[in-house]
Amino acid sequence: MSRTAAYMSWFYWLLTQWPSSLLLLSVVGRQMGLEVVQAIVCPRWGTPSKKGLSQDGDVIIGGLFNLYYIPSAIQQVFTKLPHSKPCTGLDLVSLKYMYAMTFAVEEINRNSTLLPGVKLGYRILDSCSRYPWSLQAALSLVGGDTSSCILTAPVLQSAAYEQPGETTGGQPVPLLIGAASSTTAIMLSSILGPLSVPVISYLASCPCLSDRPKFPNFFRTIPSDIYQARAIAQLAIRFKWTWIGAVLVNNDYGQLAIQTFQEEIRGKGVCLEFIETVRRETIVRDARRAANTIQASTARVILIFCWYTDVKNLFLELAERNVTDRQFLASEAWSTSSDLLQDLTISKVANGVLGVAIRSSTVPGFEQYLKRLHPNHRPDDEFLRYFWEKEFACSPRATQSHVKPFSSYSSLPLKTRFDYPSNVSSSSPEKRSLQKASLPTCNGTESLEGMQHLFTDTSQLRVAYNVYLAVYAAAHALHSLLSCPNRDSPLRNNSSTCSSPKHIKPIELLQHLSKVNVTTPQGEMFYFQGADIPAKYDLVNWQNTPEGPLKLVLIGRMDGFDLHLNESAIQWSTGSNQVPISVCSESCPPGTRKANRKGEPVCCFDCIPCAEGEINNKTGSLQCERCPSEFWSNANQTACMPRQLDFLSFNETLGITLTTAAVCGAIVTTAVSVVFISYRQTPMVRANNSELSFLLLLSLKLCFLCSLVFIGRPSVWSCRFQQAAFGVSFVLCVSCLLVKTIVVLAVFRSARPGAESLMKWFGPGQQRGSVCLFTCIQVIICVIWLSLSPPVPQRDLGFQGSKVTLECAMTSVVGFSLVLGYIGLLACTCLILAFLARKLPDNFNEAKLITFSMLIFCAVWVTFVPAYVSSPGKYVVAVEIFAILASSYGLLFCIFAPKCFIILLKPEKNTKKHLMAR
Repeated sequence: MSRTAAYMSWFYWLLTQWPSSLLLLSVVGRQMGLEVVQAIVCPRWGTPSKKGLSQDGDVIIGGLFNLYYIPSAIQQVFTKLPHSKPCTGLDLVSLKYMYAMTFAVEEINRNSTLLPGVKLGYRILDSCSRYPWSLQAALSLVGGDTSSCILTAPVLQSAAYEQPGETTGGQPVPLLIGAASSTTAIMLSSILGPLSVPVISYLASCPCLSDRPKFPNFFRTIPSDIYQARAIAQLAIRFKWTWIGAVLVNNDYGQLAIQTFQEEIRGKGVCLEFIETVRRETIVRDARRAANTIQASTARVILIFCWYTDVKNLFLELAERNVTDRQFLASEAWSTSSDLLQDLTISKVANGVLGVAIRSSTVPGFEQYLKRLHPNHRPDDEFLRYFWEKEFACSPRATQSHVKPFSSYSSLPLKTRFDYPSNVSSSSPEKRSLQKASLPTCNGTESLEGMQHLFTDTSQLRVAYNVYLAVYAAAHALHSLLSCPNRDSPLRNNSSTCSSPKHIKPIELLQHLSKVNVTTPQGEMFYFQGADIPAKYDLVNWQNTPEGPLKLVLIGRMDGFDLHLNESAIQWSTGSNQVPISVCSESCPPGTRKANRKGEPVCCFDCIPCAEGEINNKTGSLQCERCPSEFWSNANQTACMPRQLDFLSFNETLGITLTTAAVCGAIVTTAVSVVFISYRQTPMVRANNSELSFLLLLSLKLCFLCSLVFIGRPSVWSCRFQQAAFGVSFVLCVSCLLVKTIVVLAVFRSARPGAESLMKWFGPGQQRGSVCLFTCIQVIICVIWLSLSPPVPQRDLGFQGSKVTLECAMTSVVGFSLVLGYIGLLACTCLILAFLARKLPDNFNEAKLITFSMLIFCAVWVTFVPAYVSSPGKYVVAVEIFAILASSYGLLFCIFAPKCFIILLKPEKNTKKHLMAR
């Protein structure tokens, strides 16, 4: 009682959750042996197709195919019950799938090792690509009755669905081969899951169906869309297509495929410019909208996840707009469509299509099987009769009274479907007049043998081979289930170890189906990994032919996630072997980096040149790399080059200028010395302490010449010598000026009463001794400094540039500061004393000249300090040389220029009387 109560509780849930569960009640009742009222009111789904094909057997398997085309959608309103138009037009591609199932069943029945002693049968129904009709057909097959739903209200229906001869009852099927779409497969698996009825799909590729806990009864012989979406993503990455548009069907197949594609390209620099969705019920309007989007987009590569009939409408719209410069990426749903390949109208649009296709395989004997089909041999096959009427424009002989000709359909050209005229409804007078018209009776000589026809073409068996594999998987599962290892044992208990073909439990078949691991007649290993089989795809390319239609060329394959591609065999949409370019922004060349634009996808960016000292030798890099400290970027910012060694040399302009200034200073100083030597007996020379004047001229010459030591490549000895020469030369110069100033003060002080003995302390010997003393102190400072921590040549990497400066680095700032400080101390003392003696009563007061020269000297060296600290590279040396030359020229001209002027140009003033005058 508890088990029955549980079932009744489940029934109540079905009644409250979904209208289609009403039909399921009768199915479950048959499975449980309960009596369930069959007079159930169906929802207004429209009249489902009752046409089918069946063959009796010990075990019956069900088949579900979309044999007719779904019509355009009807605008539903809330004031009327929903209804839909009947399906019309036979799909030859799906018809071939159906015959692949019948061929496999007949081949298995001829096999003496597979299901020996058991005849396999089938029951096949059409679902017309409509989800409710697919569900009703599946439940009818599982429940063993195709008419378990009694309609209580009239519905629009075609006369084609009112023909007698339909399958009306039979044994319930324990297994269903079908679901040509992922959405249908999800519905069937969910509804039939509680019954444990296995569903083997040949075309449902949604990754969601791999969820074993959610869909434990689902199997498929087509790989999951994860693999084809990843394959297409790998193609986009491989060919550097970073700007792609997408068109997809608005169902589970399209939505989940594009989600997988987006996950695969995430972080790989590939972006989707747009995603357009289409619905099969409104395909004309949706195709027009998608075509407008494609035409206006900048993406040159378009990815399409749709059924081939949807793609055809899209391509026709693009052909009207003459959009022929797009490279299309095809999913397996349309990449091998003969209908599209043969259509000359869309050949310019579809040329160069690159697609992922279901693996192709051969089925020996299938082509002969199709060509030998004949209505006279299959009198109950209404699909074949309809095909025969359209292909040969005649009506096969009716061998059974309940079979009527399909002359009610108009005579339209046959490609892959046959449709009513669009202006003829199923209940109009025109339709009834068409029904009265009859085709001539076939003479019996019509045959598919020797014909080149899409229906009999088996060169590219893909989905049909999946159907073929599904039948064999079911057969091997049945073989395993029905095999009795202990059949010949007298002590066997068949009720517990064996199953009867007439009483197969779906849950047992489900368990054996999960363990199928066999070799197909083609020699391939076949097994299920959960719901899936090992993924294998073909990579195909649509190429032009001289005859006009496009041809399908195999250019590679994919095993699992491994892509094998022959790029040289590809013909692109441009008609050449040049890979199309589809980018939002051109890839940044070496020497630049990508900078994303604000508010735009990462595939849209600007190219920014790398900063100095940074390089990028790759194309499309996000950032630049900084060169090592010893290197610098070249002009193109593509490589790091060793920095050029830089120092103040005699060859460059600055070095030549400073050298010239130093040499000129030395020459002028020498010239002044010559003048003083020539006029050494004149009062002007003798009155200004000629001995100190000659020593001063010598020190100035040394100052000018020591600046030359700073120019040139620094070495260990040059670094030491230049600072010592600079310090000693300037101390000698300033010492002479200081002593001269002191002597001037002493002379005038000694003229005062009582100060006659002052001059004995400032005689010539004392003057020379004082200069020597001041100079020796600087010499001692320099010796100690250069002994303990001398300047050393060093590469200056702090200045970021293409050159590295070789300079004399001050390892001891204290030593250099003492040298400069001592010179400054002497200079300041001299300045103060000279300033005090500036107004002494003398016609030629040298103290004034010393004061002015010391002001220039101090000003130069005060400004030298900040300039020296802030100057980069070799300009540090240039600043020091400039300070040396400026101060030397200041001393030379301020002290000796007035004297030379009088000696050479005003000799009348070079007299003792004039000099002593006040």
